[in-house]
Amino acid sequence: METVSTQKIKNIIFDYGNVIFEIDFKKAQNALLQLGIADIQEFFAHKSHNNLFNDFEIAAISPAEFRAGIRLAAGDENLTDQEIDAAWNSLLIGVPPGVHDVLLKVKQKYRTFLLSNTNETHYNYILDYLKREFSISDNSELFEKAYYSQQMFLRKPDVAIFEQVVRENQLDPAETLFIDDSPQHIEGAKQAGLNTLLMTRHPKELEQVLIENHLL
Repeated sequence: METVSTQKIKNIIFDYGNVIFEIDFKKAQNALLQLGIADIQEFFAHKSHNNLFNDFEIAAISPAEFRAGIRLAAGDENLTDQEIDAAWNSLLIGVPPGVHDVLLKVKQKYRTFLLSNTNETHYNYILDYLKREFSISDNSELFEKAYYSQQMFLRKPDVAIFEQVVRENQLDPAETLFIDDSPQHIEGAKQAGLNTLLMTRHPKELEQVLIENHLL
């Protein structure tokens, strides 16, 4: 993993999935396969997927419309909302122990932000998970501000989503680092003038990655 020049960094924008919160795409692929969706690698994978998922992440479609799209893809109109939501949420594993403490430590040293491509179903599940497991209502205390694609009607790697975060918080892109596990999102951030760091390790190693890159 390349190290970044961190002397000038004053702001850090974190991705959520597989940087902070562990997700497992294979679990969701298997669950969707069991619902009856055939060509799963083309339909839903880490690097590319059906537009149904992109549309859901920018709230262009509702949860009901998303479920209708899954029923259509599976060729099974009898699939229940619960079956579809359970399959879709199966990729959400959780936040490893200690990661929230790391984020609070980082927040003392930098202005920190969260920028996540997500959707209403996952967002609601995560809020419930955070209350249940950590007794916090959401991610807001861990960052100066948390941004979610479905609330912004934009998604990474669209340059506009990065520009909005920079503009709203009066950040200097040259002093701002973006950390994400998706190469295509890193490219979008670079186009917005941000410094970038590709996360290639498990979220439980976040602190180690930050130390190795002289950020902590």
